[in-house]
Amino acid sequence: MKLFNDDAWLNESLSFVRQKRDIASKKLDNWEHLRELASNIKAHTITHLDSYLEEFEAKAITNGIKVHWAIDAKEHNKIVESILKKHNAKKIVKSKSMLTEECELNPYLENRGYEVIDTDLGERIVQLAKQRPSHIVLPAIHLKKEQVAKIFNEQNSNPTYLTNIARVQLREYFENADVAITGVNFAIASEGAFVVCTNEGNADLGTSLANVHIAVMGIEKIIPNMQDLGIFLTLLARSATGQDITTYSSIFKKPSSGKEIHLVIVDNGRSQMLGNEKFENALKCIRCGACMNSCPVFRRVGGHAYNYVIPGPIDSNLGSSRNIEKYGKLAFASTLCGSCTAVCPVKINLHEQLVAYRGVYKSQVKESKDRYYKLTAKILANPKLYRKLISFAKHLPHWLYKGAWGKGRVAPKLAKKSFKDYYESL
Repeated sequence: MKLFNDDAWLNESLSFVRQKRDIASKKLDNWEHLRELASNIKAHTITHLDSYLEEFEAKAITNGIKVHWAIDAKEHNKIVESILKKHNAKKIVKSKSMLTEECELNPYLENRGYEVIDTDLGERIVQLAKQRPSHIVLPAIHLKKEQVAKIFNEQNSNPTYLTNIARVQLREYFENADVAITGVNFAIASEGAFVVCTNEGNADLGTSLANVHIAVMGIEKIIPNMQDLGIFLTLLARSATGQDITTYSSIFKKPSSGKEIHLVIVDNGRSQMLGNEKFENALKCIRCGACMNSCPVFRRVGGHAYNYVIPGPIDSNLGSSRNIEKYGKLAFASTLCGSCTAVCPVKINLHEQLVAYRGVYKSQVKESKDRYYKLTAKILANPKLYRKLISFAKHLPHWLYKGAWGKGRVAPKLAKKSFKDYYESL
């Protein structure tokens, strides 16, 4: 199965979501003011992260939440497994969480005999297809309804029908789950509470039925107080999908009688960005996906073309911050048009950070392809040689897309006649 279908269709789908965002934002006279407020709140929180995390932990423990700290993905996974072992749990329902994708929690638990079911519809589709999400908000955007029908072993590709099929199947998992795992959209320091936003209610259903709720969050999810929450909820859904607000925005403050809430707070490389004026703004990200919907590169290649778990412009920043040698090239997967920066609800200067990461990559990583760049420069400097070689360009797609690089990519259709030939024929 191809990872995405064709660039025109993907571009149109994401452009539609971007247009919805534009319409929703223009309905608010104070939209730009809200962006400025959100950006300032995040900047303040990041620079005082230690005190806000300590305040949050103290309040959460007082509320009856069991708080755990993980330095990296390995420790995060071990903590989650230790909680499952304590409760002799084997069946887990999980709502959308990019942090668990980042930590590769699903394969970690499945390799140890646990049954993990993703309950967000898009996440469930890619789980069944044995793929990773191609978008942080629209994880199955790369698949058409006919492909989804095949994944569900159904002939009928009507979206409503397929949704009902998934609902029936998931209901049984919800009813029999030992533990529910969720991500965290926002953690409110003054309350010791956290917020989970979904459009399907799957997080609410899972946590209501299971006796144990494990929530996982990156250290950057903290906001100071409840007043700030209203600003971020106003920006989040409008930026992500053009909605006024997510259908379900649930605040978890204390466990119900006879139940437990465990919260795992994860660093996994985030703290190394603190204090770096060029790059720490990326910690403001609220995972709305607006930068992906707006990015001309992402809209044509899809999320699976990126080699970091979170794709798109924010991916190129977060990935590069973790491992410049492994992910630094992502900074070059950008036109630097600034569209991502223009739509970011917390005003992260994404394209400027990409320029900075390009410089870091070039200065720290020895590029083994330098000789090819030099050869290309010589060809471009010689018009006769360039024209001769360009005549062979029509054979390139077949050659390039034949190997591992072409897996999951669709070769573009080249014009039968070059522009030069067309121009000379006039």
